[in-house]
Amino acid sequence: MTQRLVLAVAGMVGAIGVVAAAAASHDGNSRNLAAIATICLAHGPALLALGLAARGRMLNLAAVLLALGSIIFAGDLGMREWLGRGLFAGAAPLGGGFMIGGWLAIVAGALFGRRD
Repeated sequence: MTQRLVLAVAGMVGAIGVVAAAAASHDGNSRNLAAIATICLAHGPALLALGLAARGRMLNLAAVLLALGSIIFAGDLGMREWLGRGLFAGAAPLGGGFMIGGWLAIVAGALFGRRD
């Protein structure tokens, strides 16, 4: 179940990244759209790889953290861009922290995780 959910989020995050990049190309003044594009286009492929190949609890945790972090971070910036307010106080730093934790969980999984 986790694998299918991670793959679905990977597709969604990748699509949002492309849409944000296209929108940013038409509005060169928006730092939020450029940041959304960057985050989503960087994390979408990572989520795809984790969804397809992750083995073990640590890499599954990495996938969940990257997915949640990407959604919260990009969602907060999107809300700021289009509605003038964020998701909730501290949403962007929380999402960023989850993404950092996800990348560090990949390191931990690679170094200390189960070998198949």
